[in-house]
Amino acid sequence: MYRQICVFKNSGQLCQVQQLRSITQSVEKISSENSTRNQEWEQAKPFKLIPGPTSYQLIRGFMPGGMFYKLPIHEFINKSREMYGDLFILPGFLGRPNWVMAFNADDFLPVLRSEGNWPYRRGLETMTYHRKYHRKNPYGDVIGLVGSNGEDWGKLRSTVNPILMQPKNARLYLNNMLEVNDEFLQRIREIRDPKTLEVPETFEDEINRLTFESVATIALNRQLGLIRKNRNNEEAKLLFESLRSLFELSMVLDFGPPIWKYYKTKQFYQQMKNFDNLSDICTKYVDEAIDRIENDKTPRKDNEEKSVLEKLLKIDRNVAKVMAQDLIAGGVDTTSSTIAGILICIAKNPEKQEKLRQEIRTILPQKDSLLTIDNMKNLPYLRAIIKEGMRMYPIGGGTVRANKEDIVMSGYQVPKSQEIILNHNALLNTEQYCPKAKEFIPERWLRSEESQYAPTHPFLFMPFSHGPRSCVGKRIVEMELEITVARLVRNFYLEFNYSTENAFKNRLINVPAIPLKFKFSEVEQ
Repeated sequence: MYRQICVFKNSGQLCQVQQLRSITQSVEKISSENSTRNQEWEQAKPFKLIPGPTSYQLIRGFMPGGMFYKLPIHEFINKSREMYGDLFILPGFLGRPNWVMAFNADDFLPVLRSEGNWPYRRGLETMTYHRKYHRKNPYGDVIGLVGSNGEDWGKLRSTVNPILMQPKNARLYLNNMLEVNDEFLQRIREIRDPKTLEVPETFEDEINRLTFESVATIALNRQLGLIRKNRNNEEAKLLFESLRSLFELSMVLDFGPPIWKYYKTKQFYQQMKNFDNLSDICTKYVDEAIDRIENDKTPRKDNEEKSVLEKLLKIDRNVAKVMAQDLIAGGVDTTSSTIAGILICIAKNPEKQEKLRQEIRTILPQKDSLLTIDNMKNLPYLRAIIKEGMRMYPIGGGTVRANKEDIVMSGYQVPKSQEIILNHNALLNTEQYCPKAKEFIPERWLRSEESQYAPTHPFLFMPFSHGPRSCVGKRIVEMELEITVARLVRNFYLEFNYSTENAFKNRLINVPAIPLKFKFSEVEQ
């Protein structure tokens, strides 16, 4: 017994010594890293030496006769990069802060490493204004994830993460999404030309209806029938128009000179009307869903999961309304553009399309075979196709962050609290960071011979952003993309017999700039 006590005592002492040694090593490592960063900071060039135009040069450049006059935003940024290099500053004015524009992938890590648990990201100031002042807090103190930062954002994100980010909650809506997708497939068969098998130039609207219906099954707990049954729904038309106008005006109001903060312009009032429409329509649908939920006396089955909307309502009614509105505002046009880009890639690469079709046939031997959670698990080529489509046609240029501490970027000091735009999506289309960047090579995302063409930096492919501030609807969008692409390819041969040059234009997000006249030919059983 005495020997056992001694062993236990010595063992405990040994454990304490090991813990103390581990703590000491951690402290020494942190101290060494801090010393290295301090030395790097001291050797870096001052922030004021980072190149870029002056405020006057920028304003003059956008005036008639200036070098940036009427340039699309992506061309303006590319031209600025040619003039100033991979790190430059776009000066702020009228209260707007400077923007540090980063095109060197090695600069992304120090920014993301310093973001902390509550990363700062510029939201839509017009949206925040609408919710705080224009409507006098229709949602109480809840501003939403898009417009908030700091502790308010952290509390809301922590609250909704377990509901929206868990895969099992997105899976609750698989059958509803499949029903919506059935309607979409049938709609294609109804509207394609009987001779050419091409869909009309307005096909983008059909994709918008698909994505809206899919999001509505989650955000509003219902289908609205907008694809086929209830196409003339005036509220839906108003919602689509408002969303389109909202993104276009945000380029001017939220990312251009904030004149509206000093003088309420016509464009500002139109933007407030857009938000009014979005708020009114979403609130109406959410209220109707709440009434259905509260009046539903149907006994719940054993182990039956509550819907996402029910779970949000249990937290707070205002949280449910804000999240429903933000899911719709953030999930319709963005997902529509993503689908359009992926379909263009598939249609223009028939050999890759056929390879995908063969994979899909392994789980869907018949065109009407049912997709399930289980048979969707092993579809590596489908996911590679989706990734490659998102690489070639991203919905935006990059990610916005503010550094929470002093960092060094490309040899320059960047003091904390600077707004930094990481242009990672732009780099994904360059040979420097992605070999054979202009070619559609889904295999680059697989363990295959073509994996040598994978992006050369770990912080380039971030379609849903990064870290705590990553897209809260990621799981929902991923499922929607997989269902849509898989079922379209299983049912149709896709062709696009037109030029894809300048296929997208920037309206805060990238949206189709050409008619999406796809040809859909039936696949044999």
